[in-house]
Amino acid sequence: MAEPVTLDPITIEISWNSLRSVADECFLTLMRSAFSTNIKERHDHSTAIADARGRLIVQAENALPIHLASMSGLIGLILDQYSDTLAPGDIFIANDPHVAGGSHLPDINMAMPIFDGDRLLGFVANIVHHADVGGASVGSMSGGLNEIYKEGLRIPILRLFRKGGLQDDIMRFMLLNMRLPDERLGDLNAQIAAVKLGVKRIGEMVTRYGADHLVALCDEIVTRTNLRMRKAISGIPDGDYRFEDVMDDDGLGTLDVRIALTVRKRGDKVVFDFTGTSPQVAGNFNMTLNTTKSAVCYALKALLDPEVPNNQGIFDAIGIEAEPGSFVNCRHPAGVAMRANSCQRVVDVVLGAFAEALPDRVVGAANGANTSAVFAGTDPRTGRSYVYLETLGGGMGARATKDGKDGVQVHITNTANLPVEAIELEYPLRVEEYALIQDSGGAGKFRGGMGIRRAIRPIGHLCEFNGVGERFRHRPWGIFGGKPGAAGSFHLRKDDGAREELPSKISGIFVTDETVVVIETPGAGGYGDPAERAPEALHRDIVSEKLTEEFVARNYCVEKVA
Repeated sequence: MAEPVTLDPITIEISWNSLRSVADECFLTLMRSAFSTNIKERHDHSTAIADARGRLIVQAENALPIHLASMSGLIGLILDQYSDTLAPGDIFIANDPHVAGGSHLPDINMAMPIFDGDRLLGFVANIVHHADVGGASVGSMSGGLNEIYKEGLRIPILRLFRKGGLQDDIMRFMLLNMRLPDERLGDLNAQIAAVKLGVKRIGEMVTRYGADHLVALCDEIVTRTNLRMRKAISGIPDGDYRFEDVMDDDGLGTLDVRIALTVRKRGDKVVFDFTGTSPQVAGNFNMTLNTTKSAVCYALKALLDPEVPNNQGIFDAIGIEAEPGSFVNCRHPAGVAMRANSCQRVVDVVLGAFAEALPDRVVGAANGANTSAVFAGTDPRTGRSYVYLETLGGGMGARATKDGKDGVQVHITNTANLPVEAIELEYPLRVEEYALIQDSGGAGKFRGGMGIRRAIRPIGHLCEFNGVGERFRHRPWGIFGGKPGAAGSFHLRKDDGAREELPSKISGIFVTDETVVVIETPGAGGYGDPAERAPEALHRDIVSEKLTEEFVARNYCVEKVA
């Protein structure tokens, strides 16, 4: 019997950083190999490494928190379904939220097992948001779809590569059901390259340290993460903490979808109980339990220990109670395409619940959305179809000591805003305005972050626009006396001066080059009494044109700022 491996602190740190560097290298490889702007420019992808038990061990530094539980869920199901037949060179692919641990259909998961001889050591995994995976709407991201069958191609867990050989029939089947198959193939190949690279790099680690060392390291990382989170949890005063908020609507007529939360904290244990949350809705804003878990884990980590690694140790430190069939634990065939908006609201609810216990760590409500815009048509320059998908940032909530950040992705999404140059180079579109929205940050001792205005005109062709927004009815709330941020909106601006307001969930709008589509994302809530804002900060806001004098007079009770 082999002697147990003893890990000293220095060796742990060196080999732990080696694992992290593998995940980061896979992330960069995927980004630099991808075809679509959503990955190579916006970085809407994640990479991770799991152990042979399916426990997530490390996620890339720039990975998205929303993908955390989805990758872990996939690997657990691979072990359940394929553990007896796993072989070196296998690569698995999946996307379905209901049967394959997925997040939503555009997020395609891949995982490749790591072997040392016949011994399974773990998996390298990645997840990519593809710009289109078929379905009833271009971009596979429209609101108003009432079942998952309409949202795109559903992929159960399939063995895309068997012992190193591509199952070409599976690839051809998938691409046939997706728009822009050449771009999809390019992005899928980037995913394949990334998992292969990760397996190679882990193999080099095994050669250097030995397989037993890697297994012991994974155990140590999860154990240390769990202990660290439990210690942080124990610092929260014991008690029950409650909060609730509502989504604007589900896109199919259900207004004010309720997310209710009771946090029960005792010692080093914490349970997030979503009893009282609305039932799942007809529209596609529902969340699977994996998605809810990702949002809760992110929020707790952000509040207690932002530097703790993203891995199974965090999952093991918390409990989640959510009734099956509810909005935050939906059942098949519920639509989930727009679940990122709901995740943002879950994060707001967790922060609201902890406001009493952790007043110096919580923030005002962020833009609370994942405002999405899809432009599609035929490029008159090439005669080829295109799909431009983007989710735009907005305001970040004000903090106990600082203003909120302006025009950024917040919380569980970590993507970039697509540069104007990339849009105009790749697509037959002109960006006529890209700006922060004046007066959109909620007033407070510290001001909420500002939303973004993006105005886009199609050039020389008829263009389809689909848009989905949240916090268009219910503004992002302020905290401890801070005021709410501005709501978001969609509208059309015609060359003749006419303006047409659009609903917050809209699809199938066709516009010509005589029309500009204007997207305005929400701001964020302020923190603290506006009367306590420093005069020099108000002066700075006016000089920088973030706030108008009228807004200052109305919200800060100041007639004139020197």
